[in-house]
Amino acid sequence: MNIISMWFSLTVLLLATWTCLAHVSPSKERVKHFASDSRLTSLRFRRMVGGALAPHVPWQAMVYIADSILDGGYAGGALISDRWVLTAGRNVFVRKSREDIQGKDPIIPKVYLGISRRAEADASKEVAVQKVVLHPRFQNQSDWDNDLALIQLKEPVVMSDTVTPIPLPERGQDLVNTVGGLGVITGWGWGVSLNSSQLLKYLILHQANQSDCKREYEHIPFTPDVDNNMFCTQSTQYEENVCFGDAGGALVVTDAETRDIYAAGILSYDKACRRYKYGVYMKISSYLPWIHSVIRGDTERSSVVRSNAMSGMFSWHK
Repeated sequence: MNIISMWFSLTVLLLATWTCLAHVSPSKERVKHFASDSRLTSLRFRRMVGGALAPHVPWQAMVYIADSILDGGYAGGALISDRWVLTAGRNVFVRKSREDIQGKDPIIPKVYLGISRRAEADASKEVAVQKVVLHPRFQNQSDWDNDLALIQLKEPVVMSDTVTPIPLPERGQDLVNTVGGLGVITGWGWGVSLNSSQLLKYLILHQANQSDCKREYEHIPFTPDVDNNMFCTQSTQYEENVCFGDAGGALVVTDAETRDIYAAGILSYDKACRRYKYGVYMKISSYLPWIHSVIRGDTERSSVVRSNAMSGMFSWHK
């Protein structure tokens, strides 16, 4: 009976192996088909899920809590001035859900600038953090609402070819008039092997139709309720997409008229991977008043103080 059982188990194992190989064979055929065109072959294996290796990206920040995703992990951020990094609010907590975060203060993360390799995230590239400022309505209804945080650095960073901020949108720059409807996102997120990348990678993605994106997620639990403060990108024809660990990175676009390069959004929902079509971003233009007020150092009374000063000066003209 032991011999019979052994042969039965071996037969099941061989059948399972054959089934797996049969399942992946179409993928191999597609790779073989693309191999005749070196450009397409190169694109086929870009997976962030996809992504090509990025050149040096001077505004890219790494926002680090721990190596392990279970202990908080690390993600992206965008240097937007010599003292401030903009990232997703969920990146500064160990547990990311609204249920786990409510009532808790953010963690002060480590921030690394001027790196392209994870191995470069050491003391020489670390910039000390002064404080973290969450959006005041962060996660007010769901995990994804107002998913933004500003990280203030203790000292201004020295600008160079390796560390330079990405501009914010100017008035009127609101995604409608961008070159090709395309943007570039960079990150160290997960790939097909379900391991985070050792090297910074990038994807060029099309902005998606807002209605299509909203419809995609409105009936799927634990995904964003896409509103007017958000926008979406869609996966490429090669199924490349943003994935776990890319959150906080800036989608950078070029204005078609002025040729200005600026950060249009901060990636919030990075779980599309190969399962869903759309990545979801916080639209920076919707949050400019808050960003500027934090960077200025406004207090709750700042607007009143300014108003009183103006009223006082105009009263002398009566």
